[in-house]
Amino acid sequence: MMQFIDTPAFGEAEVMVFGQTAKPTVGEGELLVKVKTIGVNRADILQRQGKYPAPKGESNILGLEVCGEVVATVDGQQQWLGKKVFGLVAGGAYAEYCVLRAEHAFELPENLNFEQGAAVAEVFLTAYQAMVAIGQLTAKQTVLIHAGASGVGTAAIQLAKAIGATVIVTAGSEEKVAFCRQLGADLAINYHDKDFVSEIKQHKLAVNLVVDCIAGEYINRDINCLTLDGKIVVLAIMGGRFVESLDMAKMLGKRISIEASTLRNRSDGYKSALIARFKADFYQPLCRGEVNAVVDTVFGWRDVVGAHQHIEENRNMGKVVLKV
Repeated sequence: MMQFIDTPAFGEAEVMVFGQTAKPTVGEGELLVKVKTIGVNRADILQRQGKYPAPKGESNILGLEVCGEVVATVDGQQQWLGKKVFGLVAGGAYAEYCVLRAEHAFELPENLNFEQGAAVAEVFLTAYQAMVAIGQLTAKQTVLIHAGASGVGTAAIQLAKAIGATVIVTAGSEEKVAFCRQLGADLAINYHDKDFVSEIKQHKLAVNLVVDCIAGEYINRDINCLTLDGKIVVLAIMGGRFVESLDMAKMLGKRISIEASTLRNRSDGYKSALIARFKADFYQPLCRGEVNAVVDTVFGWRDVVGAHQHIEENRNMGKVVLKV
């Protein structure tokens, strides 16, 4: 048996309680990880609220990224036994033990501790998928990243700068704006004080790619910022699910494409290919500290309610992590 964080009902953060359940078993191509730390994501909050169920066949326990030690394997995976690892799961991380596919695992670099390890997989892979796999961002192009101080935002800034792109971000406070600049953003805009479209035009910047987790009324404003053949990759709908008066004439005139993307419900094969590609491009820079895990706050997992509330109140800059 093991302890886990249960959500016996949907609702506010207080619905989460500790429970007991059977320890998961390891199948072919899988690793059993004794969990040390857990990355907290807005997807966890949405699932707790009943708005984002686990994919069919996956664990209903919350949690998409895990960091810990491999304590059991099956034939063909013995090289992982005893290793410190982090990785991406489709569910099940809010527990003492979690099953992680070997192809989705990263060996924890010596320069990262468990808390930092829990702050890498989901945000860096999401940012990499949006900017490289889908957005095809290249050196000397310009990317606009909304919610620049979020977990995905802080990862995206670093990856885009490593690629050689010019980086524009929006964020919700002067503190967050300054934080994004420290990470490498070339232009950081406080959306409470300034209109990002006007600011970008004032700086005479032509945007090639927008990474947008807001959607809603932001989409038309994104279109106004984009140059010819620009792209918008939508990762979430924090600003609303509908776009009113979408300007198709501007989209046609600029040949703009919009693609919506998630990672959690992708196939194992897709995730394996994406992870392999990310490792080839950025695992060594991660080991050398050229791109870094950005940890905002580490909560003891007994304070999981506080961790969720911290994110819901938009207080974090970077990742929130639970320590088991």
